[in-house]
Amino acid sequence: MRFPGWEPGDLRCVTGCECGKSLSKMPPKLICLFLCALSAPKLSGGDVLLPAPQSISILSTNMKHFLTWSPVIVQGATVRYSVEFQGEYEREYANGSWIPISECFLTTATVCNITEDISATVAYRLRVRAELGATRSRWGTMKGFFNRVTTSLTPPLLRVLADGYHLLVELADMGPAFQFRVLYWKKGHESRVQQKVMKEVNSMVHLDTMEAGAEYCVKAQTHVEAINRSSSFSPTHCVRAQRDTSMWLVTALTSSAGFAVAALTLPFLTWKISKIFQYSCCPVAVLPDTLKESEPPTQLILHGSEEAEKCDLMVVVMPSEEVLQLWIQKTL
Repeated sequence: MRFPGWEPGDLRCVTGCECGKSLSKMPPKLICLFLCALSAPKLSGGDVLLPAPQSISILSTNMKHFLTWSPVIVQGATVRYSVEFQGEYEREYANGSWIPISECFLTTATVCNITEDISATVAYRLRVRAELGATRSRWGTMKGFFNRVTTSLTPPLLRVLADGYHLLVELADMGPAFQFRVLYWKKGHESRVQQKVMKEVNSMVHLDTMEAGAEYCVKAQTHVEAINRSSSFSPTHCVRAQRDTSMWLVTALTSSAGFAVAALTLPFLTWKISKIFQYSCCPVAVLPDTLKESEPPTQLILHGSEEAEKCDLMVVVMPSEEVLQLWIQKTL
């Protein structure tokens, strides 16, 4: 499109006298458009048209660090983000340069895992920029600094087992930066607490040999040597050792043997006691032949029955000599 009095060669500069001569030949509407174009942002240069991300903060737990920010909303478009950090070295020795985080370059997420980049216990600054095509926002910088020493440490997850008389503990792996301080004791003997420090946790760890039937308790805390900090202790877990089955078996066998012996000897003892009482009450006296009388059988039976009745009524045990004398006096 051409305007009267305006030639393409007339747009030779934007300053000086020649520019003034050229503008004098332009229609008023074209002059207005030209001035607006000079004052407007250049889209091809990536000047600011998007708002910068806001609410930039860090969530840090157990030495895992995540940068988060609020999204930049553009209807019908997908906004991408890039993240950069600046450590103490960059500020002091690299002219305040910033290092991009490759894992969070042109990402659509509003969270960035910066754990691998925060590798020293120094103060870091972080910033985020929104991008839509060739259009970029200004950098949104997190307020203040972040130092990994401020990370939140939580107690370890643990499982305590009593395998026979062995006290075992299993700890959840939290990464190479962590070590664990485990305290264990016999319940009722809290003044004699023992401890074990473990740097690597691959499986069950044996803590102690337990007493039969005793209860043992365990608790643990995490420690990060790089920042010289420890977590609080986990809740206390207690387990009881099994009772001594060998002693129980010996007791059971002894009881069974005693019962068997009693069952076998009781009838014999009963028979023996009855015999002792019989001989004590009515002992059998053997008379010499000279003392025997030749009486009819009926008379002997009568005498025998009378004596038997007397014996049944007697409760006093008499020596056999006295019984013999008494029998002689009665027969004379």
